[in-house]
Amino acid sequence: MENNLIIQNLTKQFAGVSSVAISNINLTVKEGQLATLLGPSGCGKSTTLNCIAGLEEPTQGVIRVGDFAMTDIGKGVLLPPEQRQLGMVFQSYALWPHMKVFDNVAFSLKLQKVRGDELKKRVMDSLDLVGLADLSDRYPFQLSGGQQQRVALARAVVTRPRLLLLDEPLSNLDAKIREQARVWVRELQQRVGITTVYVTHDQSEAFAMSDMIAVMNKGELLQFAPPEEMYSHPATQFVAEFIGATSFLKGVIASMDGSRLTVRVANGDILKLTDRSSKSWNVNQNVTIAIRSERVEMAGAQRDGNILNAGVKSSTYLGSKWQHVVDTGSGSLKVETVDIASSERMSLYLPPDSILLFPEEK
Repeated sequence: MENNLIIQNLTKQFAGVSSVAISNINLTVKEGQLATLLGPSGCGKSTTLNCIAGLEEPTQGVIRVGDFAMTDIGKGVLLPPEQRQLGMVFQSYALWPHMKVFDNVAFSLKLQKVRGDELKKRVMDSLDLVGLADLSDRYPFQLSGGQQQRVALARAVVTRPRLLLLDEPLSNLDAKIREQARVWVRELQQRVGITTVYVTHDQSEAFAMSDMIAVMNKGELLQFAPPEEMYSHPATQFVAEFIGATSFLKGVIASMDGSRLTVRVANGDILKLTDRSSKSWNVNQNVTIAIRSERVEMAGAQRDGNILNAGVKSSTYLGSKWQHVVDTGSGSLKVETVDIASSERMSLYLPPDSILLFPEEK
């Protein structure tokens, strides 16, 4: 049997609070995958991770790895953290300041009664994995933030756990080191082959590191999918907005022909699009269309339809490109160009295959 992480109907309601922190979370992380819980602050991602770790008792639900049940509220199963066979890295790293690097990594092995040459070999192997074998005799205060984070990772994997849980482990690093850390955390996870759950509010971090991404909001799991699928086919308007620079225009469905639809936006312009979702639509239904800023093109003479004329409201230089906010008369769009806008007006083309369609939110 594969040792997949399986979460079923996971719900947590804190005492004295009317709303639930997380509601009926269902997902499966395949053995060896890295899955990221992504969402804004307060969405329930850390509560979900703490339930997996055994640091929070769910109101209901099942959490298991293969046939190893860690939580099954209906059957009265709730293993304490130390019996769950997992490693965890916190945002603060939680290193013992009075212990040298070697002893920090060895601590959990000593609790498991590992001694002598076996202890030394496993500690040094773990430090070698994170490139710190030559710093085993230092104290945490003698290390950089990135090095401390590596020590925390070495400590988390030294016990050969079933699961690795990472709670915003890169958030205390500066931007440049954080980008480097994404690479070696992912390389370590793949080299060890350990099933990993990673928590972050950083979209670029999630897309750079994950096999699967779970977007959460207000305690609910909105979508669980590979990064490419989620970016191309977001399940909801919130997902589309949260994971990338997306513009939205309100409109009404004017006509339908199978997957080909037309939408009339506020200024009367008609936009053609191809809908690949499984949603049901009706003529005269109020909808919201969405398009990524990098998918909007400058309209040329060869374009026929799907053209919006817009006035430039603002332009921001981002280094490799310019990002403009423009007024179409039906709402604002974000547009990316290599060069600064040459005039105060733009003629924009919205490719039909790049337009996303969502029901109007009440």
